[in-house]
Amino acid sequence: MAFERLTGVDPLTAAHTILGATLCAGEVVLRITEVEAYGGPEDGPWPDPAAHSYRGRTPRNAVMFGPAGHLYVYRSYGLHYCANISVGPDGVAAAVLLRGAEVVAGEAIVRARRTAGTPAPNLARGPGNLAAALGLTLADNGIDVLDDGASARLTLGDVDRVASGPRVGISVAAERPWRLWIPGAVGVSAYRRSPRAPAAARRMG
Repeated sequence: MAFERLTGVDPLTAAHTILGATLCAGEVVLRITEVEAYGGPEDGPWPDPAAHSYRGRTPRNAVMFGPAGHLYVYRSYGLHYCANISVGPDGVAAAVLLRGAEVVAGEAIVRARRTAGTPAPNLARGPGNLAAALGLTLADNGIDVLDDGASARLTLGDVDRVASGPRVGISVAAERPWRLWIPGAVGVSAYRRSPRAPAAARRMG
């Protein structure tokens, strides 16, 4: 059932589905409280110039092209890892970035992986911190998180309230409201617009 909810749908619908889910890796369990949807190449159903897959399939972004439910892990700016989940039909690029989460279990393990003295709400706030909390590396790229025997496992949940807005820190497609979060939840990051993004259009009226 979980696989069906992530395949055959557009990235934003899949992002709604993943929001509120739990992701377990070893003894650490996170509740996903913030996500961003990403599409694919210009000739695909969801063209997205902000997506890693926009210029086509490469060894780095291959997981984004399916099947759904697999971890796409990459190193951001050479500093930290980020974790996504592939979504949509097999062969069509789309993924959901896991931006923020609440630590449900394994806080002591998470603290050992994070900077000493990090406040509890910040332990998995931001995509790099979330991946660090779970102990993810490039070795986890491609894991099927819907497989009960996998080292990282996703369990879908439901949320009552969802907020949306522009994605964080991207310079193209900067106005697209493909960032979703649970209002008031732990782990939700502040919005930061990229200085390289075009100036936002003023609202009339």
